[in-house]
Amino acid sequence: MTTTDTFSRVAVTDEAAGLLRELTVQHGPLMFHQSGGCCDGSAPMCYPVGMFLTGPSDVKLGQLEVGLDDPIEVFISEAQFEYWKYTHITIDAVPGRGAGFSVEGPTGKRFIIRSRMLTGDELVHFGLAPRT
Repeated sequence: MTTTDTFSRVAVTDEAAGLLRELTVQHGPLMFHQSGGCCDGSAPMCYPVGMFLTGPSDVKLGQLEVGLDDPIEVFISEAQFEYWKYTHITIDAVPGRGAGFSVEGPTGKRFIIRSRMLTGDELVHFGLAPRT
């Protein structure tokens, strides 16, 4: 898995990184917005930069380094972040139909998230627990 630093809220598997490199060739620079439900459940939605506009109610979780010139930024709505702030997200790619508006739709693969609770050190780093 690839992360941008020691303490990151997001990571990407090698499988997803490979798919992101392929999709970048087709669509240009990409970004993710972690969906909060509705049509595609909680799927990570991948868009060409500029096709999904983030605003002041979105939180940047981090960025993914996948071997491209520019990292891929990952966002989540502020309201959903309140529920997920203790969670580390890893974006993976598996066989299946992609989410309706996400660029991987026609590839026969789909992005999914794998999550875990933040570790004690991560909680301290992100200001969610006191230093001991």
